[in-house]
Amino acid sequence: MSLLFSNFILGSPRGPLTLANRIVVAPMCQYSAVNGEATDWHLMHWGNLLNSGAGLFIIEATAVTPEARITPACLGLWDDRTEAALKDKLSRARKLAPTTPVFIQLAHAGRKASSATPWDGGQLLSVDQGGWETLAPSAIPQLDGERLPHELSTTELSALIDAFVKAAQRADRIGIDGIELYGAHGYLLHQFLSPIANQRTDTYAGSFENRIRFPLELFAAVRKAYKGVLGIRISASDWIEGGWTPEETAEFAKRLKPLGCDFVHISSGGISPKQKIAIGPNYQVPFAKIVKDQSGLPTMTVGLITEPEQAEAILQAGDADLVALARAFLYKPRWGWEAAAALGATVKANERYWRCLPREAQSVFGDVKVGQR
Repeated sequence: MSLLFSNFILGSPRGPLTLANRIVVAPMCQYSAVNGEATDWHLMHWGNLLNSGAGLFIIEATAVTPEARITPACLGLWDDRTEAALKDKLSRARKLAPTTPVFIQLAHAGRKASSATPWDGGQLLSVDQGGWETLAPSAIPQLDGERLPHELSTTELSALIDAFVKAAQRADRIGIDGIELYGAHGYLLHQFLSPIANQRTDTYAGSFENRIRFPLELFAAVRKAYKGVLGIRISASDWIEGGWTPEETAEFAKRLKPLGCDFVHISSGGISPKQKIAIGPNYQVPFAKIVKDQSGLPTMTVGLITEPEQAEAILQAGDADLVALARAFLYKPRWGWEAAAALGATVKANERYWRCLPREAQSVFGDVKVGQR
């Protein structure tokens, strides 16, 4: 039997959540919100991916305050207005697809906020261009020559924790099944972890113990307020000398476990344009294995995983528990169907699609029948 298409159970204080298979649609920014509100693009996009055959779908990086957005077009969950928009689009998308667990990635962009959308160059926006003051652990810009971010005070850190807690409570109210905190790719929580971005002079910087302090405090506060499945995405390596390391990631994960962490999602990079990433198929899988082996936490891996047999091999080797794909699902929104056909497995599909399977893949939806007169 295919491991990729076997069930997987994620625990939480609320109780276990069973995933029908181990395929995860990773969070992918769409830069299509209006003032933080989900739009019809999200309705279409989410409905599409909820029909993908994946066992879990994670909504894109969702800002906990307006200033937390990467771009002015990023999704938000910080007030009644953004909550109502997200609830509306998600509930409508879910009605169009088989029942699938949905997580949301709660995020703060830190010094990488106030950026133009990627198709507009992705660079730091001035206030005149619709940008805003960025926040960070230290007054160090993402790129040389950029205006300096504002160094967060301890009072402001407390307010940020409160913003994450309130966003988690809003996610819970609208029926989202789990939360992933965004601690990767050079955004705020990653900025605290990495000595490249965090050069404060207080108890939140310097040693490993100090650099993990704020992310741990934030995680603990969200865990106290939220009883569903809760995990975190982490960049396991900065890919730069003197940066955050896989060994630190594993130790950080071990510290998260007693706080009630239910999973870790392992990626890498994003803290500096000076990074030198050795990109290739499975290039981040060894990081996931290190974290999985040392922490014992359920672990997702991601990064240039494109083929069903490739994903299956990762699980068979014990390198991760779940396999996440992002761009592959944008290119092939029914990747889960194709994987089931390749590995001799089945997935659930909306009955309107039951007639679509080619002759060689007739069993992918199981024992389903359609009639006609």
